[in-house]
Amino acid sequence: MSILELYTKLADKPLGKWLFAKLVCWKAPYFASITPRIESLEPGRGVAGIAHRRRVTNHISTVHAIALCNLAEFIGGLTCDVSIPPAMRWIPKGMDVRYLKKAVGRMRATATPAFPPHAADDGYELPFDVVIEDPQGDAVLRAVIAMWVSPRKAG
Repeated sequence: MSILELYTKLADKPLGKWLFAKLVCWKAPYFASITPRIESLEPGRGVAGIAHRRRVTNHISTVHAIALCNLAEFIGGLTCDVSIPPAMRWIPKGMDVRYLKKAVGRMRATATPAFPPHAADDGYELPFDVVIEDPQGDAVLRAVIAMWVSPRKAG
């Protein structure tokens, strides 16, 4: 079952989005450190958030920069996975991050590809733009995550 099929199956059920995020964190345990919550996930766009709680704060009581980076990679990776053709696979290659203001309150990240993903005989770089906003809608972080998209190996 694909990530998108699993999400679609669970999203409308009570606690379905919570369970989906837990399953993703079970598969990639490091993401559990930020307790992400999915808002929406579809080809070409994903939205997730994290609560401002003690475990993700820094010494000045704002959301830690690396927690924001984790949220960006979490939703960027999921959005990439549901956006690329089934014959392709992906892996993050790099991330360029700009911290724009102190992050206070619930953070909301939106990921979109820079261009429509496509099938290819060779690998290619697919940038994903991620914007994380505070409760007022102000951008606190902008990231571009370079995803390496390549054909799945046969077998």
